[in-house]
Amino acid sequence: MHIHILGICGTFMGGVAAIARAAGHKVTGCDANVYPPMSTQLAAQGVELIEGYGADQTRLDPDVYVIGNVIMRGNPLMEAILDGGLPYISGPQWLRENALQGRWVLAVAGTHGKTTTSAMLAWILEHAGLDPGFLIGGVPQNFGVSARITGTPFFVIEADEYDTAYFDKRSKFVHYPARTAVLNNLEFDHADIFPDLAAIETQFHHFVRTLPANGLIVTNGAQAALERVIARECWTPVERFDTREGWHAVPAASGSAFEVYNGGKACGTVRWTLLGAHNRSNALAAIAAARHSGVPADAAIEALARFESVKRRMEVRGVARGVTVYDDFAHHPTAIETTIEGLRASVDGARIFAVVEPRSNTMKLGIMKKALPASLAAADRVFCYSGGLTWDATDALEPLGAKATVTADLDALVVRIAGEARSGDHVLVMSNGGFGGIHQKLLDALGAAKVHP
Repeated sequence: MHIHILGICGTFMGGVAAIARAAGHKVTGCDANVYPPMSTQLAAQGVELIEGYGADQTRLDPDVYVIGNVIMRGNPLMEAILDGGLPYISGPQWLRENALQGRWVLAVAGTHGKTTTSAMLAWILEHAGLDPGFLIGGVPQNFGVSARITGTPFFVIEADEYDTAYFDKRSKFVHYPARTAVLNNLEFDHADIFPDLAAIETQFHHFVRTLPANGLIVTNGAQAALERVIARECWTPVERFDTREGWHAVPAASGSAFEVYNGGKACGTVRWTLLGAHNRSNALAAIAAARHSGVPADAAIEALARFESVKRRMEVRGVARGVTVYDDFAHHPTAIETTIEGLRASVDGARIFAVVEPRSNTMKLGIMKKALPASLAAADRVFCYSGGLTWDATDALEPLGAKATVTADLDALVVRIAGEARSGDHVLVMSNGGFGGIHQKLLDALGAAKVHP
């Protein structure tokens, strides 16, 4: 089969391309911006890439066009496909019909932690010898790739609640025939497509309604929104984590280790370097989900000791003159707060500079601006890049007083941070985008500057 993917350079659609190519299909694709690293990854897999959405791409005459959710009406290639009556399908639907059907799908959903939990789960299955396929919205460092297909039944997928395509407004995850489902947490997000939390709960309810009676739901029992979803109707057994009656963690007196319990039964100790209560919750969900596919809890705990996290999740990008620069994907106030808290627990009294770019669609709309100051309160200094915002970030961060600096000039921001930093400081950069390459700019500036001891 020859498939031509519109919007191929997104993480999800790039993963679909990799899986399709590995399965023996001919894959071509196009995007508005074709550039590394996705372009080089796809080219290495033999995928021909075209920049732009020219209508002349219909001359490729594929068997089907696979449409990413960045594609809207008015796109010249999409209009040519519709005018010509040519076959097209969404990415999630193509994946279901050509890669997921008949497999034991382990789907990880939730507002936060999907990527990390999916990576943990895939690694646990790998460590147990189950050789899973996976499609994850990041690059797990244990694997070095974000997607693969294997000959075993097991497939781990990050199950996104964002809509499927312009012609299918259901959440992506309703297309995934999951047997094991993780519901990590549920908060309001994606204000560009959902009017309120209740609308997202409905989509999660639709997902729950697709799960079989011989499956398993692993859900965060501390989340009222998820409890409401389960209460609406559920035909699948449920195990809860972050509750004393279910799976829960007891942190060690020092360090990042923690004991794992299922009810009153001790299952073992996770010894790793990951930070924060959110990662303990992610681990509990992964352990419970892996057990459903046959991996005992003690084997999962052993695997997590060798888990290397995901790129852009508290990833140390470098150290310059004693100042450590981190890259993290956090962009929702809850994720920002838990990320800072996790780092604070690790560095104790050392100074933390939080550098944030409010870049997500929800953030750009200003929906979460009132929650930003509290989410950043545990940092010693806050630097906010306001380029592209339509709301006043200086006014929004006013409760932080002199601790906060806001500017739309990225280079000036780098100079300010480098000028204030001193040896032993930790600079935590948080954005769901590339942030103008600020990480390397900071390292270069810190290397050139006189950093105070």
